[in-house]
Amino acid sequence: GISLSGLTLEAFLHPVPMGIALGLFLGKQIGIFLFCWAGVKLKIASLPYGMDWPVLYGAAILSGIGFTMSLFIASLSFEKTGINTIFDERLGIMTGSLLSGVVGYFVLKRVLKRFKKAHRATPLE
Repeated sequence: GISLSGLTLEAFLHPVPMGIALGLFLGKQIGIFLFCWAGVKLKIASLPYGMDWPVLYGAAILSGIGFTMSLFIASLSFEKTGINTIFDERLGIMTGSLLSGVVGYFVLKRVLKRFKKAHRATPLE
């Protein structure tokens, strides 16, 4: 786990955890959404039946939730030199994942509410 004792604003705003958090939150959603958009525009792929772009974007935001590979790559990239490290990459992973989960939830909640109203089946007579 991640110990939050001794957490300071300086550690939180250090470029490494901040970059990791922004990479998970912004980088993954932008990358996934743009590659899907490019695939559809180039006619390599198509959106599934009933899917629209706002729903896909909400799912792309959720893609920023990631622990296993992020922790693995971080452990290979940043060698711990002792207890008093300047930054903790796990803080960036936790922040980016939490931000992606919360924002993705609220975006999809809002988008799917409209999506259900727009795609509600008419009752049979």
